[in-house]
Amino acid sequence: MRLQLCIFLSFLLKSLSAHNDFYTSIGHMTDLLFTEKDMVTSLKEYIRVEESKLEQVKRWADQLESLSITAIQDPEGFLGHPVNAFKLMKRLNTEWGMLETLVLSDTTEAFISNLTMQRKHFPTEDDQTGAAKALLRLQDTYHLETNTIATGNLPGVTYKSPMTVEDCYELGKIAYSDSDYYHTELWMSQSLQQLDQGEESTIDKVTVLDYLSYAIYQQGELERALEITKRLLSLDSEHQRARGNLKYFEFQMLQQRSDEEEAAQKQRNEGTVGNKTEEKKKGFKEPIPERKMYEKLCRGEGIQMTPRRQSRLFCRYYDNHRNPMYLLSPVKQEDEWDRPYIVRYHDIISHSEIEKVKSLAKPRLRRATVHDPLTGKLTTALYRVSKSAWLTGYDDPLIDKINQRIEDLTGLEMDTAEEMQVANYGVGGQYEPHFDFGRKDEPDAFKELGTGNRVATWLFYMTDVAAGGATVFPDVGAAVWPKKGTAVFWYNLFASGEGDYSTRHAACPVLVGNKWGKSRDIYYYRGYVPEKYPFTLTETTCYCIYFEVSLISNLK
Repeated sequence: MRLQLCIFLSFLLKSLSAHNDFYTSIGHMTDLLFTEKDMVTSLKEYIRVEESKLEQVKRWADQLESLSITAIQDPEGFLGHPVNAFKLMKRLNTEWGMLETLVLSDTTEAFISNLTMQRKHFPTEDDQTGAAKALLRLQDTYHLETNTIATGNLPGVTYKSPMTVEDCYELGKIAYSDSDYYHTELWMSQSLQQLDQGEESTIDKVTVLDYLSYAIYQQGELERALEITKRLLSLDSEHQRARGNLKYFEFQMLQQRSDEEEAAQKQRNEGTVGNKTEEKKKGFKEPIPERKMYEKLCRGEGIQMTPRRQSRLFCRYYDNHRNPMYLLSPVKQEDEWDRPYIVRYHDIISHSEIEKVKSLAKPRLRRATVHDPLTGKLTTALYRVSKSAWLTGYDDPLIDKINQRIEDLTGLEMDTAEEMQVANYGVGGQYEPHFDFGRKDEPDAFKELGTGNRVATWLFYMTDVAAGGATVFPDVGAAVWPKKGTAVFWYNLFASGEGDYSTRHAACPVLVGNKWGKSRDIYYYRGYVPEKYPFTLTETTCYCIYFEVSLISNLK
């Protein structure tokens, strides 16, 4: 603070020194009195601003201290709430930067130096935007009310985190920048509601109403846009854009009414009023688009398992036809679905093994990739939101132990397998509908790997998920929910080597919680083929993707 004061006084003294010989003229001296008064006023304003800055910093530090104490008690649980994750991105990318600007002129050089250095490792603008879009994706997939998210009342939450006006406004702005006027309206309306309820904010109602009126207009609701614009002008009658919009909206309303009356008159003249198009055939239902079906299944709706089919699903103790490793301690196997046939193995990996794998993987996590059918290469994609790490037996003997377990239960040799892939979903983490096998139009799907097609898939669930995160099959209306310590398994190909298109599946966005999984690429199949598998193989290869061990076949 002393440094700024010195600079301030130096500037003023230089200004004063521009006029010399003041003592020779009382007139000039009286001017100095007024100059000094201005100096005192400016000095007091400077002190007030500095005190205000320090008070803001103190309040912010107190709030963060309380938040940090709560968060570090259970970091994964805390960040399992998507609002907490979004606010962490927002704080580190935006608010800490604002704090840096606030105190940059202060004498706290050590803090500024540390903050500036640490900011190199902070989330970027893209991270903040990505977290915001994840919240919007969760809102759509799980049909969440805006107020439900803003108040933090999500299902299964442990750490509630309400959103401020600024948080809601930021979401609205990000949606607006993408021309997503639907979500712009939702979140600007939420910001306005909280302002109307008396919440203090640096965001004013005029700014929010400006965004809101335009977003509503872009959705074709002229009458509502006009009402919002009138409210804006009642708060700021000189707002130039709003005044222009008011005239434009009123003109558009008149034009719209005129067009509607003209259309109605034309119908009356042609005698078509009251005529209706032919009704659809009784009992016919329009097919549900895949995206809608995927989201319904994620919400636990639309599951197409009849009681009769359900009665044919069983649980059993399984030893893979008297495999020596499981003769005395067979595993628990449960039928999850009939077509395609999906089984779940219970208690297949222990808590201590899971924690060990996670600790090995965390430092190595990188953005997960998908296979690009056009280039044949691996690349990142917006429809797969997760990070992956790769582990081998050289990292820890546990990896070999787990691979041996898979081999004993499936009969698949792991000697030539690639590294095990461990993955963790991000905020609203998902993997949209996809096939695990290569289609006919992808002849070089696995050329880079030097393998054949994917015969089957094995998914490990390494965490429970409080809400969301199911594995769903839109074509058959199936949903499999994560359960810690279990794995699910199904085949992707028929005996002919043709792909089973009913296995098209997706990983639903994680609404609340944290989802971990692991997988491994395997290259040989030998031994017993499970009874329900529709064909017999003599030698195949296998591959595993995120949360999966996907079996790959070189059919001969």
